[in-house]
Amino acid sequence: MEYDALDAGEARYELVISVDARRSGQYSDADKPRMRERIYRVLETAFAQAGVGRGAVHTEDRGDGVLVSVPGRIAVTRLLGLWMVEVHENLREENRSLLVPLGLRVAMHVGPVRHDSRGISGRAVDLTCRLADSSVARQLLDRERADLVLVASDSLYVDVVSAGGKFIEPERFSPARLALKEGEVSAWFHLPGRPAPDIGPAGPEEPAAPDEPSGPVGGPDTAPSAAAPSAAAAPERARDEDDEEGDGGDGDRGAPARYTAQGDLSVHQHNVYQQPVHIGRVTGDSPRKD
Repeated sequence: MEYDALDAGEARYELVISVDARRSGQYSDADKPRMRERIYRVLETAFAQAGVGRGAVHTEDRGDGVLVSVPGRIAVTRLLGLWMVEVHENLREENRSLLVPLGLRVAMHVGPVRHDSRGISGRAVDLTCRLADSSVARQLLDRERADLVLVASDSLYVDVVSAGGKFIEPERFSPARLALKEGEVSAWFHLPGRPAPDIGPAGPEEPAAPDEPSGPVGGPDTAPSAAAPSAAAAPERARDEDDEEGDGGDGDRGAPARYTAQGDLSVHQHNVYQQPVHIGRVTGDSPRKD
């Protein structure tokens, strides 16, 4: 979009859309251009299918995603409804030929946006990007094995989503409380084509861990990676592992071991057996096996 010089620095209420790719840091340098091509193909095709001309929106490349602002003359319901439906369908089509599917986190918020010769800025832009990068959005893609998650700001949900509309089903959104850098906010999460996600108990928002590569992904010859467990499950898993050690194990970190036995007692920890081993007392005439 082109703006007059007189408009520079003046805030306009616009819909801001932030799109991020899942685990972009795990793509090799050779695969990233193809990943970016897929993102743009999915989004631009959806804009055309929703009747939103390319010249009607402002887009900025973010390397592993896209930042978009849409002027107020275009109905927000069209982007929340029809455009998201087309994004979902286009993404599913792209992923048919991929062993490791492309995953997208899409966040939306309406607020004041300032344009200049280099792009857009404002708290509305910051909030939208934070929502797309939230740990809840990341976890939902992994835990639910989904390809797409939509995050709507609380004000956008209250003002637009809650009223429903064509392809907009408020009952399929679930709320979560996030503690972002700017403070605590509420947001609403939706997995297109699915019921309202079960987010679980809302905890403090933690900084997203960097996308550390665990092997090359993104190419058609790559094996799919297993979904990562949610952060909420991690502490529970850690406690289970401690329980397996038993009293006096490594989980107690030096605490004295105490045992009460009414008969024979055998304690074994951290042993590695190279051959079949019999542990316990042998009675009768049965041959003993060590």
